[in-house]
Amino acid sequence: MADDLEQAIRDNASGPAKAAGDTGSVEQHKLPDQIAADRFLASKEAAKSKSRGLRFNKLVPPGAD
Repeated sequence: MADDLEQAIRDNASGPAKAAGDTGSVEQHKLPDQIAADRFLASKEAAKSKSRGLRFNKLVPPGAD
């Protein structure tokens, strides 16, 4: 179900915001809306990763035992 939702968001963001009848007028989504949709989908993809952007390392200075 989550994949269907992501695909629906992608389709809606790539499709037209408005379309008219016989004149053939089409209006695209605003650029900030497209950027927001892209950031939302990227954040969902990043949240799926195992490390989630955090990495823990133990630092040992040279000569320390």
